[in-house]
Amino acid sequence: MARYIGPKCKICRRMGEKLFLRGEKCLTDKCVFQRRGEEEAKGRLGRKKLSPFSIQLKEKQKLKAIYGISETQLRIFFERAAKAKGDTVVNLLSALERRLDNVVFRLGFANSRASARQLIQHGHIAVDSKKIDIPSYIVEANQTVSVRTEKGMKIVKQILAEKEGTNVAWLTLDKDKAMGKVLNLPSSEDLKAVPVNTQAIVELYSK
Repeated sequence: MARYIGPKCKICRRMGEKLFLRGEKCLTDKCVFQRRGEEEAKGRLGRKKLSPFSIQLKEKQKLKAIYGISETQLRIFFERAAKAKGDTVVNLLSALERRLDNVVFRLGFANSRASARQLIQHGHIAVDSKKIDIPSYIVEANQTVSVRTEKGMKIVKQILAEKEGTNVAWLTLDKDKAMGKVLNLPSSEDLKAVPVNTQAIVELYSK
């Protein structure tokens, strides 16, 4: 299945909760879910009780929407997480969080993951001073992420000027240089901020 490119607010309304898919705009009065989605969600919850399978499916759809990935991509991430040592849930979320598009977003270089993907695909981002134009690239501990073009620097500096910086513990940011560094892999505590019941997804894929 291809990546969803329709209205982001429609996804939040369908899921019955705000997923912040439009970044900063989700915190303003322009948020459609804030105006209409909450009442719609209450109506749906009052009419229908979800089965365990429906809950698992909903959590999977939420995770795909948040990170902007396809069913095939999520399946690959899950299979790798299941084969790796440690907790499958932590392995899965850690890999998704370390996607380059998500790291660029977490550093504050872009207002949404969709915008972060554009920066990367247009060649504005470098990892360890090497141009990377693949949004799904997985960043490892101690690697640096920076803006490599003058045009990209102008865009990013303007966005960073309106922010205090990243609030993610496993990343550090130098606003003046528009450069971030992965201090370590995300811990289970860091991953609690992701508004998804990942255990439900693991149960769904493990059937």
